[in-house]
Amino acid sequence: MSSEHRATSQEISETLCQEEAAQISEVREENDKRQGISFDSVSPDALTDDGEKIHELAKTMFEKTAVYLQGELAGTIEDYKVLEEMNRITITKYSDMKQIATNVSRSLKELNDKYSSLRPYLEQIDQIEASALKLEHAAYKLDAYSKRLEAKFKQLEKR
Repeated sequence: MSSEHRATSQEISETLCQEEAAQISEVREENDKRQGISFDSVSPDALTDDGEKIHELAKTMFEKTAVYLQGELAGTIEDYKVLEEMNRITITKYSDMKQIATNVSRSLKELNDKYSSLRPYLEQIDQIEASALKLEHAAYKLDAYSKRLEAKFKQLEKR
Protein backbone atom coordinates (compact mmCIF):
# COMPACT_ATOMS: atom_id res chain seq x y z
CA MET A 1 0.00 0.00 0.00
CA SER A 2 1.40 3.39 -0.86
CA SER A 3 2.36 5.79 1.88
CA GLU A 4 -0.08 8.31 0.41
CA HIS A 5 -2.93 5.80 0.78
CA ARG A 6 -1.85 4.96 4.33
CA ALA A 7 -1.71 8.64 5.25
CA THR A 8 -5.20 9.14 3.84
CA SER A 9 -6.54 6.10 5.70
CA GLN A 10 -4.95 7.28 8.92
CA GLU A 11 -6.45 10.74 8.46
CA ILE A 12 -9.88 9.19 7.89
CA SER A 13 -9.53 7.07 11.03
CA GLU A 14 -8.45 10.06 13.11
CA THR A 15 -11.32 12.12 11.72
CA LEU A 16 -13.84 9.38 12.56
CA CYS A 17 -12.50 9.06 16.09
CA GLN A 18 -12.54 12.83 16.56
CA GLU A 19 -16.13 13.02 15.28
CA GLU A 20 -17.25 10.28 17.66
CA ALA A 21 -15.44 11.90 20.58
CA ALA A 22 -17.02 15.24 19.69
CA GLN A 23 -20.48 13.64 19.62
CA ILE A 24 -19.86 12.05 23.04
CA SER A 25 -18.74 15.43 24.41
CA GLU A 26 -21.82 17.09 22.94
CA VAL A 27 -24.09 14.55 24.65
CA ARG A 28 -22.35 15.23 27.98
CA GLU A 29 -22.62 19.00 27.52
CA GLU A 30 -26.32 18.72 26.60
CA ASN A 31 -26.90 16.66 29.68
CA ASP A 32 -25.07 19.22 31.85
CA LYS A 33 -27.08 22.11 30.39
CA ARG A 34 -30.39 20.30 30.58
CA GLN A 35 -29.96 19.26 34.15
CA GLY A 36 -28.00 22.33 35.18
CA ILE A 37 -25.52 20.24 37.11
CA SER A 38 -21.97 19.07 36.69
CA PHE A 39 -21.48 15.82 34.80
CA ASP A 40 -19.32 14.46 37.57
CA SER A 41 -21.99 14.94 40.25
CA VAL A 42 -24.77 13.07 38.41
CA SER A 43 -25.81 9.69 39.70
CA PRO A 44 -25.48 6.67 37.41
CA ASP A 45 -29.28 6.23 37.26
CA ALA A 46 -29.78 9.73 35.86
CA LEU A 47 -27.40 8.99 33.03
CA THR A 48 -29.05 5.87 31.67
CA ASP A 49 -30.57 7.64 28.66
CA ASP A 50 -27.39 9.53 27.99
CA GLY A 51 -25.39 6.40 28.75
CA GLU A 52 -27.33 4.55 26.09
CA LYS A 53 -26.54 7.33 23.61
CA ILE A 54 -22.89 7.20 24.57
CA HIS A 55 -22.98 3.42 24.29
CA GLU A 56 -24.51 3.66 20.81
CA LEU A 57 -21.98 6.27 19.75
CA ALA A 58 -19.14 4.17 21.11
CA LYS A 59 -20.53 1.14 19.32
CA THR A 60 -20.74 3.13 16.08
CA MET A 61 -17.18 4.36 16.58
CA PHE A 62 -15.91 0.79 17.10
CA GLU A 63 -17.83 -0.44 14.05
CA LYS A 64 -16.33 2.32 11.90
CA THR A 65 -12.90 1.59 13.32
CA ALA A 66 -13.40 -2.10 12.48
CA VAL A 67 -14.39 -1.17 8.91
CA TYR A 68 -11.32 1.05 8.65
CA LEU A 69 -9.03 -1.71 9.95
CA GLN A 70 -10.59 -4.22 7.57
CA GLY A 71 -9.91 -1.78 4.72
CA GLU A 72 -6.32 -1.41 5.85
CA LEU A 73 -5.89 -5.19 6.03
CA ALA A 74 -7.51 -5.63 2.62
CA GLY A 75 -5.09 -3.06 1.18
CA THR A 76 -2.14 -4.81 2.79
CA ILE A 77 -3.31 -8.17 1.46
CA GLU A 78 -3.55 -6.68 -2.03
CA ASP A 79 -0.02 -5.32 -1.67
CA TYR A 80 1.24 -8.78 -0.75
CA LYS A 81 -0.60 -10.34 -3.69
CA VAL A 82 1.06 -7.85 -6.03
CA LEU A 83 4.45 -8.64 -4.48
CA GLU A 84 3.84 -12.36 -4.90
CA GLU A 85 2.96 -11.88 -8.56
CA MET A 86 6.04 -9.72 -9.08
CA ASN A 87 8.17 -12.43 -7.44
CA ARG A 88 6.67 -15.09 -9.71
CA ILE A 89 7.36 -12.98 -12.79
CA THR A 90 10.90 -12.26 -11.59
CA ILE A 91 11.57 -15.96 -11.00
CA THR A 92 10.35 -16.75 -14.52
CA LYS A 93 12.47 -13.96 -16.01
CA TYR A 94 15.60 -15.11 -14.18
CA SER A 95 14.94 -18.70 -15.20
CA ASP A 96 14.73 -17.59 -18.84
CA MET A 97 17.91 -15.56 -18.45
CA LYS A 98 19.67 -18.57 -16.91
CA GLN A 99 18.63 -20.72 -19.87
CA ILE A 100 19.92 -18.09 -22.31
CA ALA A 101 23.20 -17.80 -20.40
CA THR A 102 23.57 -21.59 -20.43
CA ASN A 103 23.00 -21.68 -24.20
CA VAL A 104 25.48 -18.84 -24.77
CA SER A 105 28.05 -20.61 -22.60
CA ARG A 106 27.57 -23.86 -24.51
CA SER A 107 27.88 -22.07 -27.87
CA LEU A 108 31.01 -20.25 -26.69
CA LYS A 109 32.59 -23.54 -25.62
CA GLU A 110 31.77 -25.08 -29.01
CA LEU A 111 33.32 -22.09 -30.80
CA ASN A 112 36.44 -22.32 -28.65
CA ASP A 113 36.71 -26.04 -29.42
CA LYS A 114 36.35 -25.36 -33.17
CA TYR A 115 38.93 -22.61 -32.98
CA SER A 116 41.32 -24.94 -31.17
CA SER A 117 40.85 -27.60 -33.86
CA LEU A 118 41.40 -25.02 -36.64
CA ARG A 119 44.39 -23.36 -34.97
CA PRO A 120 47.06 -25.50 -36.73
CA TYR A 121 45.48 -24.71 -40.11
CA LEU A 122 45.26 -21.02 -39.25
CA GLU A 123 48.94 -21.06 -38.29
CA GLN A 124 49.76 -22.73 -41.62
CA ILE A 125 47.77 -20.05 -43.42
CA ASP A 126 49.73 -17.38 -41.54
CA GLN A 127 53.01 -19.08 -42.53
CA ILE A 128 51.91 -19.33 -46.17
CA GLU A 129 50.90 -15.67 -46.13
CA ALA A 130 54.31 -14.71 -44.69
CA SER A 131 56.04 -16.84 -47.34
CA ALA A 132 53.88 -15.28 -50.06
CA LEU A 133 54.86 -11.81 -48.85
CA LYS A 134 58.55 -12.80 -48.90
CA LEU A 135 58.09 -14.27 -52.37
CA GLU A 136 56.34 -11.09 -53.53
CA HIS A 137 59.21 -8.95 -52.20
CA ALA A 138 61.68 -11.25 -53.89
CA ALA A 139 59.68 -10.98 -57.14
CA TYR A 140 59.72 -7.15 -56.92
CA LYS A 141 63.46 -7.22 -56.32
CA LEU A 142 63.94 -9.63 -59.21
CA ASP A 143 61.75 -7.45 -61.43
CA ALA A 144 63.74 -4.35 -60.48
CA TYR A 145 67.02 -6.19 -61.06
CA SER A 146 65.84 -7.48 -64.42
CA LYS A 147 64.82 -3.96 -65.44
CA ARG A 148 68.26 -2.64 -64.47
CA LEU A 149 69.89 -5.44 -66.40
CA GLU A 150 67.73 -4.74 -69.42
CA ALA A 151 68.56 -1.07 -69.22
CA LYS A 152 72.29 -1.87 -69.02
CA PHE A 153 71.97 -4.31 -71.88
CA LYS A 154 70.25 -1.70 -74.04
CA GLN A 155 72.89 0.78 -73.09
CA LEU A 156 75.65 -1.61 -74.04
CA GLU A 157 73.91 -2.46 -77.27
CA LYS A 158 73.79 1.17 -78.29
CA ARG A 159 77.53 1.50 -78.05
